[in-house]
Amino acid sequence: MPDHMANSHLAQVLVIACGALAHEIQQIKKLNHWNHIELSCLPAELHNTPDLIVGRLREKIDKARAHYHQIYIGYGDCGTGGHIDRLCEEEGIARLPGAHCYSFFAGEARFNAIAEQELGTLYLTDYLAQNFERLIVSGLKLDKHPELRDMMFGNYRRVVYLSQQETPELFDKARQAATYLELQFEHIHTGYGDLETSLAPALIARTR
Repeated sequence: MPDHMANSHLAQVLVIACGALAHEIQQIKKLNHWNHIELSCLPAELHNTPDLIVGRLREKIDKARAHYHQIYIGYGDCGTGGHIDRLCEEEGIARLPGAHCYSFFAGEARFNAIAEQELGTLYLTDYLAQNFERLIVSGLKLDKHPELRDMMFGNYRRVVYLSQQETPELFDKARQAATYLELQFEHIHTGYGDLETSLAPALIARTR
């Protein structure tokens, strides 16, 4: 059987993404009717151990290679020191541009301007606001060792909530997070920002 016929059953595009982006990518996929795209996520908790991200991505890529025409990485650099870029170069695949999700939600230029205003800024997205207790308080063991809060966040001055959706519940959760950390609170609505515009050209299925 010719190769192109043997591979005709393959799904078109797989996005391997951070779990923190799962909801947003699913929403963008729905809004744009990108039915040829499938999404597979790694746990968002890996951001607490970024040295493990590349190995987990490599495992996902190895398992998916035979089943998809195209694979795309839904991560920024995410604290890996360029290792995700090296993996992408080795595998011949692309990833989201930018250092982290804050920059592609806000847009690179806008994020840089926000960051320059105050270097001691902790950023929250909808996902991080929703899961602050699990990822930050419990994940960093601040609930069991309260003294760690000032050790980890003592140099921060403010929390900036970059919201994708404008919902009172998430706004309140983000503000409560700032109160818990005893930091100033600011809110900037970004929507999906460059996440959508970056995905659009990258997720054209290569079926030929």
